[in-house]
Amino acid sequence: MKSYWIRPESGKTVLELRDVPAPEPGPGQVLVRMRAAGLNRGELIVGHSVKVGGAAKPAGNEGAGEVAKLGSGVTGFRIGERVMGRCTGAFAEYSLMDAREAIAMPNNLSWEEAGSVPLAFMVVHDMLVAQGRLKAGEWLLVTGISAGVGVAALQTGKALGAKVIGTSGSAEKLEKLKAMGLDVGIRTRSPDFAEAVMKATGGKGANLVVNNVGGSMFAETIRALAYEGRHATVGYVDGVLKSEIDIEALHTKRLTLFGVSNRLRNAEQRAITVRGFAADILPFIAAGKIKPLIDRTFPFAEAPAAKVYMESNAHLGKIAVRIDG
Repeated sequence: MKSYWIRPESGKTVLELRDVPAPEPGPGQVLVRMRAAGLNRGELIVGHSVKVGGAAKPAGNEGAGEVAKLGSGVTGFRIGERVMGRCTGAFAEYSLMDAREAIAMPNNLSWEEAGSVPLAFMVVHDMLVAQGRLKAGEWLLVTGISAGVGVAALQTGKALGAKVIGTSGSAEKLEKLKAMGLDVGIRTRSPDFAEAVMKATGGKGANLVVNNVGGSMFAETIRALAYEGRHATVGYVDGVLKSEIDIEALHTKRLTLFGVSNRLRNAEQRAITVRGFAADILPFIAAGKIKPLIDRTFPFAEAPAAKVYMESNAHLGKIAVRIDG
């Protein structure tokens, strides 16, 4: 089968098309004939999922397709059923999913939409619901809101009844997001937005912050938090891994800081997130109250061009790769 692999090269990552044997599902696994997969920026950055000097690895971490084979012990799925989920090696004609990660596709989603849902919206569930405890009427601040996770956070926050503030360097993207419910857009790529957040919230600050950018924004997001505010760190696309912390603010405002990553979680812990997403967010998607935003779809043969497009920062929402047989 055809499969893309990602490898580090001169400080960057490169997608490489290979011919490899189709995998066989083991116990508890589902073999999926992939139809679409979503791109995720973290996978493209050396130091996130690809190690400097490390070996190449199958590319793609989420997708959608039809069940082709069931491993032993798998129940609840049938051959030919349309599923979506997190998986390793999604940029391929076939990929394996842990059956606990596979989710029946809502009928109202296209392949591209379904293939772009799992990672972003499960991360958002972890940030906004499981750890962030976002309530209706609260203020949510999202830095870098035009990226895939940022847009998913906006959509989910609004579905939960929150008010959303977003930062982006593009006025055009912020205007488009206002049509999707963004309450306050702050045009900036710099850590200079805390005052604007305070003004928008009547001097109280954001109840929950989603820091999509990294260490360069950390101190400013702390300044933008309200009393008993919660702060989610989801990535560091800026490459800045360290930042000073205002201990007085942490102490006096009774802040909660937490990270969002699956790197050290075991399979059952990951499955808990799947179940939480299916219970709390999937119904909004199935009812059409949340519609995944796909900026652009590339054919499978042009997956390297999709990577270049993501790295250009021109997109709003998700980028998908369509995998036709």
